[in-house]
Amino acid sequence: MAEQYWRGKTALVTGCTGLVGSWLCSVLVERGAHVVGLVRDQVPNSNLYRLGVDKKIDIARGDICDYETCLRVINEYEVDTVFHLAAQTIVGIANRSPLSTFDANIRGTWNVMEAARLSPTIKRVVVASSDKAYGAQDELPYLENAPLVGLHPYDASKSCADLIAQTYHHSFGLPVGISRCGNIFGGGDLNFNRILPETMKAIFEERSPVIRSDGTPTRDYLFVLDVAEAYLCLAEAQDNPACRGKAFNFSYELPKTVLEIVELALSVLGRPDLTPDVRGEGLPPGEIPHQYLAADRAREELGWKPRFGLEDGLRASYDWYQALFMDIEANRTGG
Repeated sequence: MAEQYWRGKTALVTGCTGLVGSWLCSVLVERGAHVVGLVRDQVPNSNLYRLGVDKKIDIARGDICDYETCLRVINEYEVDTVFHLAAQTIVGIANRSPLSTFDANIRGTWNVMEAARLSPTIKRVVVASSDKAYGAQDELPYLENAPLVGLHPYDASKSCADLIAQTYHHSFGLPVGISRCGNIFGGGDLNFNRILPETMKAIFEERSPVIRSDGTPTRDYLFVLDVAEAYLCLAEAQDNPACRGKAFNFSYELPKTVLEIVELALSVLGRPDLTPDVRGEGLPPGEIPHQYLAADRAREELGWKPRFGLEDGLRASYDWYQALFMDIEANRTGG
């Protein structure tokens, strides 16, 4: 069984306090893996701590931008699997601060890849790329053979990281798989400038969700636990030489406009009366109008299929946010 695969294996998760990293650590622990998380900043409300997973894994302190840290952690913990998720993930921050974004997303990737290349214990590596790596394309949905032509700072950083990961397989034989997902959502995303965390907060506060664009950008939305399963599936596939060095799209193949995803969330969560507050007159700077993915390769070559889906993911997400907001309120009032 796939659940038995991870028993006795040692997995390093960079970005373990982030949205996907925290859930991935939880699933790996459940399946018997020895998990090492690389942590740069303390994030008290991170899902890693809310789940209590931090008490079940080894935590190494450091920054992926420091090559010696990457090398030390992989070697000292005798890591056999790397999930490289750490990145600066916010488009707006990338536009304001491109150098720190390039540092984390590009240099951080080559540091992790080089440290993995030099380690005799490494058997599999997964690198989290993004649909943003494709940049703007005339033909949609994105297929894995489309060129990587990101032009804005965040998009370009993901294009570069994706190509670096491919380079380490094709030049050095590193067993690396690359994941490309759309907009990942779920409990644990603490960036309330993103549309679904904002919508969850609005529902809790019984107000209209704010849409900062004109509501027309089209995106894929994928629940975080389906993403975690996708990463595990991709890591396991590195035992098959035919899957190494390849990129895989993961998607429900149900693209939605921003307005559509907000309206769906309001409907699923029983608040269709909270009419979205559309404030934008166009796209935010650095955003691509329409992005969505075809997932045929993941289904056919990896056997991946989602367990939750969009509506169940929305319900599970709200349960997490409701608990968070209630805890914050209780702490504020002393209740």
